Amino acid sequence: MPTSHRPLVVGIDARAATEEIAGRGRVVRELLRALQARGEPHRYLLYAREAWEQRLDERFSWRLNRRKDPWWHVATARSASRACDVFLSSNSYLTAWLATVPTIPIVYDLVTFDRAMRPRRASVLIERLTLGLAVRRSAALIAISRATADDLERRFPRAAGRVTIAPLAVSPSLTSTASAAATSAASDDHDLDLPARFVLAVGTLEPRKNLPRLIEAFESLPLLTQAENPLVVVGRIGWEAAETLDALDRLGQRCRLLGRISDARLAALYERCTVLCYPSLGEGFGLPVLEAMQAGAPVITSDRSSMPEVGGDAVEYVDPTDVASIAGALARLLEDPDRRAQLAAAGRERAKGFTWERTAEQVLHALERVARAP
Repeated sequence: MPTSHRPLVVGIDARAATEEIAGRGRVVRELLRALQARGEPHRYLLYAREAWEQRLDERFSWRLNRRKDPWWHVATARSASRACDVFLSSNSYLTAWLATVPTIPIVYDLVTFDRAMRPRRASVLIERLTLGLAVRRSAALIAISRATADDLERRFPRAAGRVTIAPLAVSPSLTSTASAAATSAASDDHDLDLPARFVLAVGTLEPRKNLPRLIEAFESLPLLTQAENPLVVVGRIGWEAAETLDALDRLGQRCRLLGRISDARLAALYERCTVLCYPSLGEGFGLPVLEAMQAGAPVITSDRSSMPEVGGDAVEYVDPTDVASIAGALARLLEDPDRRAQLAAAGRERAKGFTWERTAEQVLHALERVARAP
């Protein structure tokens, strides 16, 4: 077999598979499943502190290292540099500094570089210190949307021409099959004992999710409309959440704060909601928009960042900084069943174009390209 076509040994930072429930954890788990479904004879060395319980085939093996950061990255970079042809850094930019084999970091967003998003302080410190050097040291980079790639190239011109875009997809755990498992449980669960109609908001309670403006827009609707379509909020409490919590408390019985729930129950909420409203100020991808579209939920979302890439012409767009714009879209959709049906059908159709198979293909091609470069 020619050297240029020999199977590769691919190292992957797989910590998030067990350490994060959503976000990057979901990305790593679905990427591993999609890579397993492909037929390439590559070997995959999965670096983590704890092995994921999902059974993977013989091409995948775990390399466990329980050290804390930054020593985890030092040990992993040394091991991967000895054992691998190429390394995918899925959850940090630091490993790309240290590895001597070609390394590709995944860039999810550049929120920490935008003070208007009020990002978490720890993330600001770490990412601002590490991303620039990672861009210089990496063989290539992967961005989860065109918007993220554009932001990256504007801030770090050295990245231009080296970024592969690998859009995300919906986890099978958020399909209608999964939601069926939660339907009977939801009927007996006080938190999910909801009326036939409701407005759904999904995401960590943090400043860029823009929930205070959504709540203000909701409050401007007629009281009867609010009562008949309560606001249901799903997501863990993050940072600087006091303003959001105070605003939710002001709504009283017109809202339900469910916190973090299972994927099966989230899938059920996507299918049952009257509309999903996701007026985020900025996202690397905006996965709840796609998840709701696949479930057939009419979607209202922001007209900026990555959201138009995901929604296309299948969602209703608003200016997320304008309360009146959000309120107008809510009023229109809540009062117009034909428009909701139109968006539901268009959303389901558009969501078909996003698959983890496509994500894995883009990621693997980037890894193969840099590993086999002369």
